[in-house]
Amino acid sequence: MLKSTMFTNEMKRYLLYILCLTTLVSLPLNAASEKAASEKDINVREIILSEITDSYEWHITTWGNKPISVPLPVIVHSKTSGWHIFMSSKFEEQPVYKGFYIAKEGKYKDKIVELDENGKEVRPLDISLTKTATALIFNSVLLIILIMSIAHYYKKDGIFPKKGFVILMEMLIMDIYEGVIKPSIGKDYRRYAPYLLTVFFFIFLNNLMGLIPFFPFGATVTGNIAITLTLALCTLLIVNFSGTKEYWKEIFWPEVPAWLKVPVPLMPAVEFIGIFTKPFALMIRLFANIVGGHSIVGGLVCLVFVTVKLGTTINITMSALSVIFTVFIDLIELLIAYIQAYIFTMLSAVFIGLARVEPSHKPVAKETVKQV
Repeated sequence: MLKSTMFTNEMKRYLLYILCLTTLVSLPLNAASEKAASEKDINVREIILSEITDSYEWHITTWGNKPISVPLPVIVHSKTSGWHIFMSSKFEEQPVYKGFYIAKEGKYKDKIVELDENGKEVRPLDISLTKTATALIFNSVLLIILIMSIAHYYKKDGIFPKKGFVILMEMLIMDIYEGVIKPSIGKDYRRYAPYLLTVFFFIFLNNLMGLIPFFPFGATVTGNIAITLTLALCTLLIVNFSGTKEYWKEIFWPEVPAWLKVPVPLMPAVEFIGIFTKPFALMIRLFANIVGGHSIVGGLVCLVFVTVKLGTTINITMSALSVIFTVFIDLIELLIAYIQAYIFTMLSAVFIGLARVEPSHKPVAKETVKQV
């Protein structure tokens, strides 16, 4: 009876946490929507893109007609004037600062550019701390603090007693370690466990942080193709540098009919291309799912403002539906945040396990042949 009561209390507590997080996630009045609502023509595409693209400032909200943003450091190098370091708020004071400005259109739209001697827009070397870069640093520091605190807990207090956040982290770690890494890789699983656990928690935490719509959260880090590309490249390098002789033999001389290998190396070419298509699939899958989820939420929020001109009754009805579906999609996004981290880690572990393949049969000893 006591255990049942404790379990019920724990379930109520976790449901309360989920409800609070969902309420925060489903706040519809984001900065872009507020700005768009005050305009005559609402550009839904621009609103959605503004929430998933990078920027040189961290937009928080709009108070009246005044946007409230956190300026970020701009670090650029011009071929003519050298290095420049200043805050992005300088562009609000004057459109062109030290010869640099943010392009409003063209292939460099929303990027810092300058004019060359021919009057043509060119991109300087840009290593600015943008919204995504700042969120990446913040989330990485937060992840290090969380993991180090768990390690400190076990070092100080031992295994017992465990409660709260420690139980949750141990459950996640053991789920990935015992359920994914160990069976997927095999006997060498300990070598790759640090990388795979790091990848899982990095993706999972960044996915969660992207669902919280207020500063210093809300940046879609894993919705940036450069981030997913880097993660996929890490997996690519680890997989191929860990490959055994049997792995490379299966690529360049697979066990298929000879006419598929010579004179035209058809199967070796297919296998070689597969080296790059596997991590490419990892990159696109994570990027597309995160961007797609955020775009759906942004589109649902825009229904509130798009239907304003259709009358009060339709607007109220669509606003209610928008809130209901936004909360539903946000709950799905919480699940996707875990699933995408799990899938990326699982497939990385599977690819590493395939690269660690051993010969399927050993040479028969001469003595055994004689006995036969």
